[in-house]
Amino acid sequence: MLTVAPDIEVLARFGRALADPIRCRILLALHDAPAYPADLADALGVSRTRLSNHLACLRDCGLVVAAPDGRRTRYELADERLGHALDDLRTAVVAVESDRTCPDADEKGCC
Repeated sequence: MLTVAPDIEVLARFGRALADPIRCRILLALHDAPAYPADLADALGVSRTRLSNHLACLRDCGLVVAAPDGRRTRYELADERLGHALDDLRTAVVAVESDRTCPDADEKGCC
């Protein structure tokens, strides 16, 4: 039975998914178009095993879905609004300097 996750949990899942650069690259690739795992692995330059583990994480987070396509499985974003969210996040943080962290990074373990 599917349930709707509380807002905090949804944001935490999204944050967990975005915490890894490979998962970010997968999401951006799937934002452009649905893809098969082998093609994604080749395009991203990662092993199929590693890609499979990241796709499992993204599925568990509810961000991507697997769509059977004959004998293959195609992956796509679970909801088109995720593509809009990714676009919004990319443009929202564009003004952040890439070599800076927040002043409390060492103390708080952030950034």
